[in-house]
Amino acid sequence: MVSKESCRNEIRAAIRQLSDRCLYSAAKWAGEQLVGIEQDPSNFTPSNTRFQRGSSSIRRRFGTNESISTPQPSVGFSQPPATPLPQDDEVIDGDLYLLAKSYFDCREYRRASHVLRDQMSKKSVFLRCYALYLAGEKRKEEEMIELEGPLGKSDAINRELVSLERELSALKRTGAIDSFGLYLYGVILKEKGNESLARTCLVESVNSYPWNWSAWSELQSLCTSIEILNSLSLNNHWMKEFFLASAYQELRMHTESLAKYEYLQGIFSFSNYIQAQTAKAQYCLREFDQVEIMFEDLLRNDPYRVEDMDLYSNVLYAKEACAALSYLAHKVFLTDKYRPESCCIVGNYYSLKGQHEKAVMYFRRALKLNKKYLSAWTLMGHEYVEMKNTSAAIDAYRRAVDINPCDYRAWYGLGQAYEMMGMPFYALHYFRKSIFFLPNDSRLWIAMGKCYQSEQLHMLEEAINCYKRAVNCGDTEGIALNQLAKLHKKLGRNEEAAFYFEKDLERMDAEGLEGPNMFEALVFLATHLKTNKKFDEAEVYCTRLLDYSGPEKEKAKSLLRGIRMAQTGFPSMDMEHFPL
Repeated sequence: MVSKESCRNEIRAAIRQLSDRCLYSAAKWAGEQLVGIEQDPSNFTPSNTRFQRGSSSIRRRFGTNESISTPQPSVGFSQPPATPLPQDDEVIDGDLYLLAKSYFDCREYRRASHVLRDQMSKKSVFLRCYALYLAGEKRKEEEMIELEGPLGKSDAINRELVSLERELSALKRTGAIDSFGLYLYGVILKEKGNESLARTCLVESVNSYPWNWSAWSELQSLCTSIEILNSLSLNNHWMKEFFLASAYQELRMHTESLAKYEYLQGIFSFSNYIQAQTAKAQYCLREFDQVEIMFEDLLRNDPYRVEDMDLYSNVLYAKEACAALSYLAHKVFLTDKYRPESCCIVGNYYSLKGQHEKAVMYFRRALKLNKKYLSAWTLMGHEYVEMKNTSAAIDAYRRAVDINPCDYRAWYGLGQAYEMMGMPFYALHYFRKSIFFLPNDSRLWIAMGKCYQSEQLHMLEEAINCYKRAVNCGDTEGIALNQLAKLHKKLGRNEEAAFYFEKDLERMDAEGLEGPNMFEALVFLATHLKTNKKFDEAEVYCTRLLDYSGPEKEKAKSLLRGIRMAQTGFPSMDMEHFPL
């Protein structure tokens, strides 16, 4: 069992080791988890304790009404004996290494690599190869801008990959490579398309040194199915729990992901990272009210945070909270306006305001800062759809699919774009792709149902099947029920139509809704019951129609006269006993 103090000591050592190798993203992640461990009250006075909250917001959220049980603070993680530290860390860094690291920190990657050209320690070899890799990435980005512009497609490649792969492969064969070298080798193999060998190298890397979150993240990106994930041979370590939680989330196994994060809360009680990831999972489950509360709490604890705030802006956009979204956009813009997330948040704000050209401008700005920023491509596609620029929308969605072929939103967007162009067969293909990646989303089934229902296809039975699936997936808006009722009515199946109209009416009554759909349901049910000589039940629906004004009321009177005539055999001349 691992104690909080043991985790704390491991992470402190890892931050130093990762920073020494210029793996700053991994060091930052580790630092956030370090301060997420609850301090022992016996060792720290309240004035020296970083967090003054009584409990994490996730505990408060899940501790009472949620289905996932809250672990006790004594939760630990079983694992083998602690992984030994890299041998090179026992030796004081040489002068050349310190100089190379200084060059690296100044983004002078080739100078850093050159300084270490004759150094043979594993630590020096890693930094030299890593610097050379980043120099190639920097040059690739420059070529892309020079040849095609910031958002254009280009054949530019990292020209250092071939030589680096050759060198690292030779080092691996001779056993002269450490876990950090294996991590870099895995990254290079992934970029060259050798995913199977890349997974093997990354698994070996995290098994020998489990505290490098960057290696776990690269490994996660290669786990595109639960079968691949389950096939990995990973050592038991508490870092594996973080990896599995994140991997489950990417594989849309949100309940399993939430359970893992709640388990991790046993030690990392105040981790902002865990809170943000939990909010992401809840967002995918469309629990927008809860997600909004969690992000508000996150911003109170970390007011200058920009990471993940684009997701918060999506929630505010969905809830049409214009004032809150305006405040968030202003806040992140003042914090760091040249972050892709900041530009995306501002783009969402302008989209909500209906200023789609400005929204596109900010999404494009986000993509100039990070060409692989998936959300910006997808959201820009949505804006082009609003602007009826279907060709630009299709291009944006295709770029999103190129980045992540498992992104259901981009496939759904392509379906919408082709549907707008009057090409339902193409639209169906893309809607099917989106449903493959997210089969339990009612919106996708409804979109495919409408496509089958179009004039070109007119495949009503297939449309009915899609709407039934949407109902089973929890269609909260009631679109599927209404369409099922109308389609059965159109096909002359009055009993089925009455069943779905009644279900839709019950939903509208429960939600306190009124409108054309309710009027249509009441008229059909009253007429259907009158035809089947169920006059008392028909009168109930007619009486409800009398509460309307205009043609609805006249329709109710006409139905009531017909019911009275059918009951008595002659027209009724007295209508005063009916409430008008």
